[in-house]
This record gives sequence, C-alpha cells and structure tokens, in this order.
Amino acid sequence: MKHLTTIQDFTKEEIWQTFELAKELKEKQKRGEPHELLRGKSLAMIFQKPSTRTRVSFEVGMTQLGGHALYLSASDLQLGRGETISDTAKVLSRYANGIMARVFNHQDIIDLCKNSTVPIINGLSDKFHPCQALTDLFTIWEHKKTFNNLTIAFIGDGDNNVTNSLLLLCARLGVNFSAGCPKKYKIKQEILDLAKEDISRANAKIEILDNPKKVVKNADIIYTDTWVSMGREDSEERIENLKPYQVNKALVALAKPDVKIMHCLPAHRGQEITDEVMDHQSSIIFDQAENRLHIQKAILVLLLK
Repeated sequence: MKHLTTIQDFTKEEIWQTFELAKELKEKQKRGEPHELLRGKSLAMIFQKPSTRTRVSFEVGMTQLGGHALYLSASDLQLGRGETISDTAKVLSRYANGIMARVFNHQDIIDLCKNSTVPIINGLSDKFHPCQALTDLFTIWEHKKTFNNLTIAFIGDGDNNVTNSLLLLCARLGVNFSAGCPKKYKIKQEILDLAKEDISRANAKIEILDNPKKVVKNADIIYTDTWVSMGREDSEERIENLKPYQVNKALVALAKPDVKIMHCLPAHRGQEITDEVMDHQSSIIFDQAENRLHIQKAILVLLLK
C-alpha cells in the first residue's frame, strides 16, 4: 500500500510513470475510448475546506474510471462532534478503497495514514499540495516537451503549500526553480532541507530572491498563486507587501519570448495577475486546470488498482 501525502512519497520513476499514464488516459478520453480501470472501486473524499478543481476532478475522474466518489464535508462526518481523525480513518478504510482528504492541518493527513488500511491522497494541506505540483510539471512537459535547461519562476507568496510542493518536485526531477518573493514570505528552510538531497543528486538550480525582475529574466515559465490562502489572518498586510510582485505585462516582457504563464487557481484578477496576462495566448492556465483531472486519474489508478 502506498500513500501520496507529499511529493517525496513518489520516486522519480513513479513520477514519470504518473505522467505517462496521465498522458495515456487523457488521449483515451479525447478519443472517447473507455478506460474503466477502477470499476467497483470507491473513493472517500474528506473536505474540511471547499474546492472547485479538487472536488470536480476527483469526482469526475473516479466516474470516468468506472468507480464512485463520495463527497464528505465536515458536516457530513462526525469530526465536528468530536470523533477523531484516527477513528474516521479506521471506519472509512472498511468502506472505501481509498481516501482523499483536503484539510487545514497537515497533521491530519499524517494521522489518516497512520490509521488507514487503504491509500491516502493529500488533496491539499497547509504544508503541501502534491496533486497540484504533479499537474503543473505534467502541463509544462506537455507544452515544452522537455525539462532540460528549463527554468520555472514562481512570483509572489513563497510561504505556501503550492510553492513547497513545486520546489520539492523540481528538485526531484532536476528542473531549475527560482522564487521571487518578499523576505517575509519566502520559502521556509525546512522545505529546502527536505529538498537538499534531491537538489544535490539532480544538480537542479534552486534560488530564492526578493527581486521579481531578476527571477523572471530568462524564465521559461512564470507561475503565480493567490496572495491570501484560505485561513490567512494577515490578508491586508500581505496584499500590501506583495503588490510589487504582480504578474503583469511589464514583468512578463522581461522573460523569454516564448514564456508560458501558469496559475493554480482560483485567481484574483487584478491582484496577483492582470487580466491581460491571464487571458494572453502565452497563458496555459486552463490547460493546467484541465490536467488536474488527468493527473489525478493516473494517481488513482496507480494507488487503488
């Protein structure tokens, strides 16, 4: 049995296996070919916080794979009445073939794994978002065809789950990663320590600067995310500090002519990214959103089949 709690749960070989399977399943779907690889399987989906892409992609994905997904909000479970995560994991393991959880605290993901007898998939926690990072690199691979000498420039809030997982995945695959973020919101040292061995082995170039213009110079990909994640208490201060890190036409002009623009959504248009950039032909944001479906189908097949 295998879990996906963070990128480091998958080896480099398993990551490429996920990409290849996602590509195959995507092509089959486009051709209208059946691919019911999880017929009779059920996925329990725990949602402590709401979602558009995570819920729809997992639910549709299980349906297309011939299985069934159950949406379980906090009000649908006994968690709100004091039942523990450990007891919830033990019970759901008796009913479902896998559990996907979107939680506030990453410790809940760890506790689910400790007490589950079926695979656990981290659909998002405060520390990591592995499904999003796998989708992001798969989308880049689709468009760029290679990761050789490729540089991803992340602009904005470096202290969040998406940035953490992106850095870990880039380190594992040997993709150059640069983050442009205020010193107050930079990637934490504990994440760099987790990636240290992969960075050394893959010879990936990882840098963290506070100057967005320097970061996007020669970038192949410019990536941004919302400045205020769900549950943040310092929203007004955070927005003010991050204003110089907006992805706009002037910033994009400093990158390579064939640069691609990415955002994991939801986007606050006019805040971290302008309409002009988000809707530009260089944007692959909605390809990225679609690929959540295909990557998560691949993850489901690899873990549940």
